Amino acid sequence: MRSKEAIQAWLIEHIAEELGVGAGGVSPNAAFDDLGMGSRDAVTLSGDLEDWLGQKLSPTLLWDHPSIALLAAHLAGEATPAARDLSVPGAIPNEPIAIVGMAIRVPGASSVSEFWALLLDGRDAISGVPQDRWKTEDYFDATPGAPGKMYTRSGGFLDRVDLFDAEFFGISPREAARMDPQQRLLMETAWEAIEDAGVPPVSLAESQTGVFIGISSSDYASLQLRDASRVDAYAGTGNAHSLAPNRISYFLDLRGPSIAVDTACSSSLVAVHQAVASLRKGESTLALAGGVNVILSPEVNMVFSHARMMAPDGRCKTFDASADGYVRGEGCGVVVLKRLSQAIADGDTIYAVIRGSAVNHDGRSNGLTAPNGLAQQAVVRRALQDAGVSPRDVGYVEAHGTGTSLGDPIEVDSLKAVLLPDRAQNEACILGSVKTNIGHLEAAAGIAGLIKTALVLKHGVIPAHLHLKQINPLIEIDNTPMRIAARQEHWDGSKRKRIAGVSSFGCGGANAHVIVEAPPSRETKPASN
Repeated sequence: MRSKEAIQAWLIEHIAEELGVGAGGVSPNAAFDDLGMGSRDAVTLSGDLEDWLGQKLSPTLLWDHPSIALLAAHLAGEATPAARDLSVPGAIPNEPIAIVGMAIRVPGASSVSEFWALLLDGRDAISGVPQDRWKTEDYFDATPGAPGKMYTRSGGFLDRVDLFDAEFFGISPREAARMDPQQRLLMETAWEAIEDAGVPPVSLAESQTGVFIGISSSDYASLQLRDASRVDAYAGTGNAHSLAPNRISYFLDLRGPSIAVDTACSSSLVAVHQAVASLRKGESTLALAGGVNVILSPEVNMVFSHARMMAPDGRCKTFDASADGYVRGEGCGVVVLKRLSQAIADGDTIYAVIRGSAVNHDGRSNGLTAPNGLAQQAVVRRALQDAGVSPRDVGYVEAHGTGTSLGDPIEVDSLKAVLLPDRAQNEACILGSVKTNIGHLEAAAGIAGLIKTALVLKHGVIPAHLHLKQINPLIEIDNTPMRIAARQEHWDGSKRKRIAGVSSFGCGGANAHVIVEAPPSRETKPASN
C-alpha cells in the first residue's frame, strides 16, 4: 500500500497538470469542486488513480472523500470521520446548557456590546425605510387594508445588507450575488459567535457541531424569480431555507445536525430548543443556534396591513393602552451552546445557562393566528419542569410582547397563572420586551430576546421597557409581585440566583419558552436535574 504522502503528491501533480497550473496552486485541503474539477474530471481522475494504484476504485470515490488530503488518507487506510465513533460519552438527559458565545446584528447595533449599550441607553432603533429598499410613497396609504398598500412607513432596518465578504468564505462573486442576504448574514454572524466563544473556527472541522437556524422570509427569492433572465443554478442554493444552516456546516466542515426551522415568529427559539435537545442526547458536542430576518420588498408589509397587524405609528407599544400592532424589524443572532459540564471543564466564559426549554402548539384556538392562553401556560410549565425550576424562582420574563391590545393581556394572564401562585409580594417578577427597542424580528425575534436575557443575567441589570405611558387596562397586575420594567433596574443576585424566562410565539400557534439562569461562579460545579 502506498503512503498517504505519496498518494497526495501524485494527486497534486496530476491535478495541477490537468488544470494547467503550478503544483503550488493546488491546495490539498480544497474541495475538488473548488479546484474547478467537474463531474467528468472527477471520473477521469478516478480512472487514472486506479491505473496508478493497480486496484479497483469506485467512480464515486471523490464524492465520498472530496479533497486531496481526505482522499489520500482514505486510500492509505486511515479512518475517515464517517468511520469514526463520534458519539458523545456521558450525555445527561437534563443537563444545563451553557451559552459560551454570542453574536448579533440588529437595528442600531452590529455587535453584542453595541446591542447592550442600545438597551441600557433606552434607544428606539426604528427608522424609515432605507432608500435602497423601495420607494415608500409608492406603497403608502393611511387607510388600513387599502389594496396594494401599507399604512406604516417605518421599520427596524440593518445598514447595507448588500455587503458581504464573499472571498473570505470562498464564494465566487456570481454565486454570492444569488445568495439571499439572510444566508450571508448568517455566515458572518456564526463566524463572529464562534470567535466570541474563543473557538478557532477551523478547529471545528469534522466535529459533531450542530447548526439550528430559524428562517422564514423569502423576499430575495421572490425578487429574483420575478425576472426569469436572472435565474441560474445558484438561485436555488442561494435561496432555499434549508441551505442557510447547511452552508455554514459545509463551509466549516461540520458533521452534526444542520436544520432550518420555520415556525414563523418563534422559529429561532424553537431552533434553540432543538439545539439543547441535540446536545443533551449526545448528538452534538457543540451547537450553533439562531435566526435571521431581512425585509427586502413591501409585499409582506401589505399582507400584514390587510390583516391590521401593524402599528400605524411604527412602534411596538407592548403592554401599553395604546398598543395597536407591531413594527417589522430585521436582524440576525447566533449563540454557541455547549453542555455546562464541558464548558466548565474547558474554562469557557459563560454568558448564561439554559436550564430547560419546551415547545408546543395552540391547537384549535379562536382562529389560526389567534393566541391560546392555556397553551402559553402549558409551554411555560413544561419548560419549568424540564429545567427543574420553581415558578417562584423566575425573576424576569422576556415576553413575546408584540404590542397588540388583546395579545398582550393574554400573555400576561398566562404568565400570572403560572408564575404568581404561592409567590410572596416581595418576590418580584419583572416583564420586558426587546421589541420596543428594535421591532419584531419575526424568525429572529426569539434569539434577540434570548441574547438580551443572557446579558441581563450576566450583568444583573434589566433595561427599561420603552413606550409604556399607560398600562393596558386589560392587564391587571396592580397589587401583585409582577411589574413591567418601566425604568432600568438593578437585579440583585446575591441572595437569590437570577433566573429568567424567554417566550416566543409563532403566528400559526407554535410556542416556545426557555428558562435561563445567570452564569455560575468559577468554583461552581455543574448540577443535573
